[in-house]
Amino acid sequence: MRTIDLRGRELSRADLLKLVPRAAVGAEEAVERVRPLVADVAERGEAALRDQARDFDGVEGHALRVPAEAVAASLADCPPAVEAALREVITRLRRASAAQVPAEQVTRMADGAEIRQRWQPVSRVGLYAPGGKAAYPSSVIMNAVSAQTAGVAGLALASPAQVDSGGLPHPAVLWAAALCGVDEVYAIGGAGAVAAFAHGVPQIGLEPVDVVTGPGNVFVAAAKRVVSGRVGIDSEAGTTEILVIADASAEPRFIAADLISQAEHDEAAASVLVTDSADLADRVLAEVASRARRTRHAGRVAAALGGPQSAVILVDDLETAARLSNAYAPEHLEIQTRDDDAVLGRITDAGAIFVGGYTPVSLGDYLAGSNHVLPTGGTARFSAGLGAHTFLRPQQIVSYDRSALAQVEAPVLALAGAEGLPAHGEAVTARFEGGGR
Repeated sequence: MRTIDLRGRELSRADLLKLVPRAAVGAEEAVERVRPLVADVAERGEAALRDQARDFDGVEGHALRVPAEAVAASLADCPPAVEAALREVITRLRRASAAQVPAEQVTRMADGAEIRQRWQPVSRVGLYAPGGKAAYPSSVIMNAVSAQTAGVAGLALASPAQVDSGGLPHPAVLWAAALCGVDEVYAIGGAGAVAAFAHGVPQIGLEPVDVVTGPGNVFVAAAKRVVSGRVGIDSEAGTTEILVIADASAEPRFIAADLISQAEHDEAAASVLVTDSADLADRVLAEVASRARRTRHAGRVAAALGGPQSAVILVDDLETAARLSNAYAPEHLEIQTRDDDAVLGRITDAGAIFVGGYTPVSLGDYLAGSNHVLPTGGTARFSAGLGAHTFLRPQQIVSYDRSALAQVEAPVLALAGAEGLPAHGEAVTARFEGGGR
């Protein structure tokens, strides 16, 4: 991992935005690369998806729509310990997601005048679960349970076809789908899956959705940007990121293990440590060097940690560390300091925050009860992580009776006249013509 020394420098927000490490392939470049893929699916449907499966997944001749009976039957091969763990993830996430569904609120403006605000779920969603370098049954659960808790009626799931699975998605993805009760499953991956959700593919019975959600690599995130506006998206949940704010009190072993845990996702994964302690930085780097060689995906980890997106950053103090973190807006932020609450109080921009030495990001990936589908690439400055709220729209329902309307007739007429829209006022006065007051 490279070291960036920012000590002794006065840094503005603009400076920090330029200095934070990012992956070599940026969002705009990825968008230009996936735009033709999305357009091809919109135009040619199934044929385009089969071409992309051949080119990117090495699979041909498979069923793009997985038979519902194959989803249900997959559970017979699920190891009992894994099934129990997946069921526990579902239980915990349902509890946490329920807190994200607001109750209907009624505001009474006057006698006979009220506004009801309700939160209405979208009708149909497309859920994406990655399947490239690893299987992600946990991502299936994060997507499906959040949508179900919101009350979404139609759920479709897509995950890449696997050569080793005979063209089906990874078995663990099917296990999670079965446990969540999702039986509309497609063996489609990458940008093509996002495009298929947005435009529909009538040849395989895939109807367009209202919202597309789920994590993926930078190209999946870019495809979501391309279709945004045609459909809603959760956020640009691309290649994973972790940023750790730590001081001299932190345990180097914990930090090194956490940096490596995210680096094993992908060669483009970002692992960043920000600290005011040069000694801690040295000790973490030594631990990383030792542990990274011994981990199962050592090559992938080495590429991620050695890439431009990963670094150890030295700063003068934890206030600067927090400012830098806010500029970076990490998907996952860990805080391991003497006074975690003080640092937390300075944080405004992050997808999810993990406080204390015994709260690793991997806990959030599985059993914390929080959702691990989170914004990446700095989009946490304006986007939120996935939750039941992602699938809900606030709707205002206005109800006035005759007396209540009469009370506001005069100010409506005044405003309609000021805006040069007299018919707006006449729509009110018409209700009192010929019938007295």
